[in-house]
Amino acid sequence: MLNVPSQAFPAPGSQQRVASGGRSKVPLKQGRSLMDWIRLTKSGKDLTGLKGRLVEVTEEELRKHNRKDDCWICIRGLVYNVSPYMEYHPGGEEELMRAAGSDGTDLFDQVHRWVNYESMLKECLVGRMAVKPAVAKDCHEEKRILNGMLPKSPVSDPVPTEDPISPSYDWFQTASLVTIVIYTKQKDISLDSIIVDYQDGSLRAETIIKDYAYLLHMGLCHEVQEEFSVRAVENVGKIEITLKKRQSTSWKCLGQPLEKHNSFTPKKDSGLRYRKCQLVSKEDVTHDTKLFCFMLPASSHLQVPIGQHVYLKLTVKGAEIVKPYTPVSDFLLSEFKEPVLPNKKWIYFLIKIYPNGLFTPELDRLQIGDFVSLSSPEGSFKISKLQELEELFLLAAGTGFTPMVKVLNYALTYVPRLRKVKLMFFNKTEEDIIWRSQLEKLAFKDKRFDVEFILSAPTSEWNGKQGHISPALLSEFLKRGQEESSVFLCICGPTPFTEQGIRMLHDLHISRDEIHGFTA
Repeated sequence: MLNVPSQAFPAPGSQQRVASGGRSKVPLKQGRSLMDWIRLTKSGKDLTGLKGRLVEVTEEELRKHNRKDDCWICIRGLVYNVSPYMEYHPGGEEELMRAAGSDGTDLFDQVHRWVNYESMLKECLVGRMAVKPAVAKDCHEEKRILNGMLPKSPVSDPVPTEDPISPSYDWFQTASLVTIVIYTKQKDISLDSIIVDYQDGSLRAETIIKDYAYLLHMGLCHEVQEEFSVRAVENVGKIEITLKKRQSTSWKCLGQPLEKHNSFTPKKDSGLRYRKCQLVSKEDVTHDTKLFCFMLPASSHLQVPIGQHVYLKLTVKGAEIVKPYTPVSDFLLSEFKEPVLPNKKWIYFLIKIYPNGLFTPELDRLQIGDFVSLSSPEGSFKISKLQELEELFLLAAGTGFTPMVKVLNYALTYVPRLRKVKLMFFNKTEEDIIWRSQLEKLAFKDKRFDVEFILSAPTSEWNGKQGHISPALLSEFLKRGQEESSVFLCICGPTPFTEQGIRMLHDLHISRDEIHGFTA
């Protein structure tokens, strides 16, 4: 699977970009595009230098290969010769060299855990790490392995943290139903905390609790119908999954445990899962942006939390391409005719079509009824950041507006102390403005909301502000209604816009805790 990073991914200010020290895309030489890499990997050329052999690599041997023209990197116990990939890497050669001759698993996870490196670097695979037993200092010392390699220095015992308590589950049945109850032992659990997939007799239910994932994974002992219901009892932290039996048979057990059943692990270790979603409708929003509506399968329950994104996956010219997108809510879709089906089964995306791009033209060619693969949600945004707000500032450029839609709706609907929401929306021309009329209607209807459009290439008839993001514009925009107001600021757009904006905000003494950069 090959992956196309979005213009603002990882989002500046997000966990991925902060952890990687400000990773950015770099200009690639001509002939070094993603499609060029696809062609090279399919050319039959020996990219490892080992003529097709796979070898066991010792830690000592790995350290020798630490130069640009001879660069080996270990990821989760597998060693790759990434020298041929250097000039094709969107993050630049220096980013890869940070892990040269060493275990790059942690660095990889910090920057882009979503990338399917096994497929992208398949032709660069050198072999596996040959892990040698550690020499214990005494009989009580435990041998520890880190990311498929022995650590270079002893790993100290972890400092105790206030991790959530592991959930548990139970089940009961009636003549026609089977109900699985997950006790999360946490209050304020909602329906977007759980992802359920039923396929080929296997039930997989993943519950997200803070930064952990509780997995219930079983091969059911009898057949059930594809459709099921999920209910969250928020005040007691209980989730109920109700399955419909195909036959009125008394079940003696729920089923057989499958991989990682009843496990409670850090979410970052759980990996991404995809399910096929069907294109239901496609509507023009601007001259180059469209609103796509996809339907989840009947056998899946998934709701994308506010501020999080998913990955869409398509096969393009024989290669699987993945790209991150943030769904939008439908509260601004007053003129959009929705199909008469349960709303929670629909996921909307505002997507700009790039005629010379690799992914979006293929997406635009999909016909109604075609399918695309959609991942589980990802993202570090915490809805708790909005709970005590009094003033919310939103900065968006182009399709960077998409993450703001759900945030805007939530703030105006559920934040009790909210006094003001201000959106500064940057575009090139008037025809580029997404949902302009809807935003203006919302500002007229709800006096707490103000929107201001800034154009960089307006016509002579434009009477509004023009230009690019600047300290002067931000200084005026960020004026608070009250000096001690509790504020929060969200920003999203192309990488230069977001990174420049965050630097300017810091210069205006907006703290990091008051800013979140989104993935468009």
